[in-house]
Amino acid sequence: MAERVVPEGQRRRRRPTKQGAVLSQRLIVETALRLVAQHGADALSVRRLGAALGADPSSLYRYFRSTDDLLLALADEFVGRAQEGWEPTGDWRADLRDIGLRIHASYQANPQAAVLAAHRTTGRPHETAAVEAILGVLRRAGFPDATAVRIYHAFVDQALAFAAQDAAARALPAPAREADEAVWLASYGTLSPDTHPNIAATFPLLAADMRDSGYPFALELLLDAAAARLDEPARRGRVTAPGARRRRSPG
Repeated sequence: MAERVVPEGQRRRRRPTKQGAVLSQRLIVETALRLVAQHGADALSVRRLGAALGADPSSLYRYFRSTDDLLLALADEFVGRAQEGWEPTGDWRADLRDIGLRIHASYQANPQAAVLAAHRTTGRPHETAAVEAILGVLRRAGFPDATAVRIYHAFVDQALAFAAQDAAARALPAPAREADEAVWLASYGTLSPDTHPNIAATFPLLAADMRDSGYPFALELLLDAAAARLDEPARRGRVTAPGARRRRSPG
């Protein structure tokens, strides 16, 4: 798409498309996700979207300035789907775990598009709502603002990095994905204890664990580290000052 700007009030298409639908941002985003899921990244074009929608491709400029603008909308859609039905419980650790797993699952539901969008920052309503919610969980838990921001950064980057990596694996053609999974048995399972004692000793566990995403356990590690940061002031307060050890009771 070329860069164009159409005033907001002029965006709505008054006539239905050939399929009888009225164009909207929602319809275009849903159609784009379906096309990318079926045909990969190359489907994200004005021509293919127009054909799928039964609309003149130029009409899409009323809703999105460019394909990159549309891609940002897809990224924001993933974040929005992750937040559907989420409510804070007041348990900061449970709340962050739920948000993280929801983000990961949202991207895995459409891996082809997730590979394109997981690394983007949109500044759009769903994303800003997620940032506000996560920071709110951390600040209500008692984390100082500077610590809350650092934990937020690590939490989101971890969730999106695993979402992108796992989505890329799921987006592989089935033969390639199956070949990757077979490597653990075909290659690692045949290594000698003499040359690779640690792999040989742990192989059954390793092969079983590598079938699944490492994200849930990595998330728990991050939450453990965050909890340790939250407990630091209390631990410092329990340490007896060096001078206090030498004090004796009077009498």
